[in-house]
Amino acid sequence: MGPFRIRFRVFSIIFITVIVLGILGFMALEGLSLVDALYLCIVTMATVGYGDIHPVTLPGKLFAIFIIVMGVGTFLGVVANATEIMLNKREQSARLEKINMIIGVFFSGVGTRLLVDFSRFDPQLETLRNDLIVTNDWSEQDFLKIGKKIQNYDYTIEMDRFDLEDLKSFVTGQRDFLLRLLENPSLVEHESFTQLLLAVFHLIEELVSRKELTGLPESDIAHIKGDIKRAYTLLVREWLHYMRHLKNQYPYLFSLAVRTNPFDQGASPIVK
Repeated sequence: MGPFRIRFRVFSIIFITVIVLGILGFMALEGLSLVDALYLCIVTMATVGYGDIHPVTLPGKLFAIFIIVMGVGTFLGVVANATEIMLNKREQSARLEKINMIIGVFFSGVGTRLLVDFSRFDPQLETLRNDLIVTNDWSEQDFLKIGKKIQNYDYTIEMDRFDLEDLKSFVTGQRDFLLRLLENPSLVEHESFTQLLLAVFHLIEELVSRKELTGLPESDIAHIKGDIKRAYTLLVREWLHYMRHLKNQYPYLFSLAVRTNPFDQGASPIVK
């Protein structure tokens, strides 16, 4: 829960408490009915001062001063924090929209190609492919269901058939592009995508640090395999999250994403 919401709740509780105390106090000190006490409490806190109902006893007047001091402050606190929450929510929504644009650029430039490269050497690809054939009929529940299911998928790569030199050539050529994405300050709002970029960067550094990628010992191959698996895992999860966003917000972009689904062997950008 954010600080604005915490303060809003605190001020709301105090505000309601002051109203209840005001009603009970005016009923006891001024002998008013429940409705009249509520009315007097509200106009007193709002400092409207209609004068049709007003405290006539000294204790009632002193109590009214207390209600004014406490009520005005807490009411302003409620209004101010409610406004902050709405403005913050609007700003957060705008930042999230920018982040999703960055994610879309990432998948267009790098992510989809990596998904294709990694999945080609996934011995259990059919299992994953059957779950990720996203269609226009998918509902929010479908995305949530598959999202939970792929958490337990084993993203293993067959390294004996994997072309590390080709992967190195591709990712090193995209290093500046990825660095510009990582420098975007909006990424603090999306931890999972930041983790994906860091995983891809780490994989790049691992590949670049080796002059030769052939004839590596089994222990080193296993290490690189673990780095690829980490990137592959985060790629699939982030891709599904991005598809969910497109489905909810941009149907026309979602249509193209479905027609270029890297897990769909029959996918084609051509509308049939």
